[in-house]
Amino acid sequence: MEKLETFFIEGEAFLPGNPLQLRLAFLALLLNRNVLIEDVPGMGKTTLVKYFAKATGLNFRRIQFTSDLMPSDILGVSVFQKESESFVFRPGPIFGELILGDELNRGTPKTQSALLQAMEEKSVTVDGTNYPLPARFCLFATQNPRGQYGTYPLPESQLDRFLFKISMGHLTREEEVELLATGQRLEKLEKLKALVTPAELKSWEAEIRRVNTSRILLGYVSDVLQASRKDAEYGLSPRAGLDLLDAARGWAFLEKRDHVIPDDVQMVFPFVAAHRMYSYQSLPVHAEQARAKDFVGSIPFVKVK
Repeated sequence: MEKLETFFIEGEAFLPGNPLQLRLAFLALLLNRNVLIEDVPGMGKTTLVKYFAKATGLNFRRIQFTSDLMPSDILGVSVFQKESESFVFRPGPIFGELILGDELNRGTPKTQSALLQAMEEKSVTVDGTNYPLPARFCLFATQNPRGQYGTYPLPESQLDRFLFKISMGHLTREEEVELLATGQRLEKLEKLKALVTPAELKSWEAEIRRVNTSRILLGYVSDVLQASRKDAEYGLSPRAGLDLLDAARGWAFLEKRDHVIPDDVQMVFPFVAAHRMYSYQSLPVHAEQARAKDFVGSIPFVKVK
């Protein structure tokens, strides 16, 4: 765990004021899941993803979403080779371990949908052939707040494939003074060496999977899921329930516990559930999460086996 603590300390040096975002994003990376980061330009979204790429040494790819981007620009294309008189598949940038999908909501719905299979099944199908993605595959997508010029809303089916939705938020006065004094982080990132190895990532992932969840705790999670289907127009899906449980296990792991408690569920709930429950209301991310926090706080933890 000492190496893990160093990872977060170094991360906070590059991303001051974002310890929670670092922890959540790292959990998603360990769990092989996807993260949606929503904020206005210039808040450090890209810096966060580049820090993870450099600090882990994972194969990093970047996809810049624009209105003219096509699905084949992401997935790849089959090219006819005259010499062999056959088609050869040329993989697109989706074939990486850590993918930055920059400004995802500037892509058209057709292009956005090209990511759905990769996000869920960790594979893509091109011309009827299925191609597996790397064993560790995580999409970190950024999006500008809704209503900005040239954006398209993400469909609920895609939002449901993001383990977390987070926002970077503004710095305190002291943090901002320190940032202004030390300057841009991207140049310093280029000199950063990998802090953890793929073997360590795999080991930590296995530890998270071993974190215990009691039947009583599972009952509490089910109560939360059931209540969400009455509280919001779009209640939480079974996939969201599994994501919530995995995220709670991950949070317990970071807290150095071998079992999940209700506090873990309540801690991660706004980041797992808000974008799934309230997306139709077009709320700012902070308002979504505040509503989700109030909701989960209203569900009692009843100790019934």
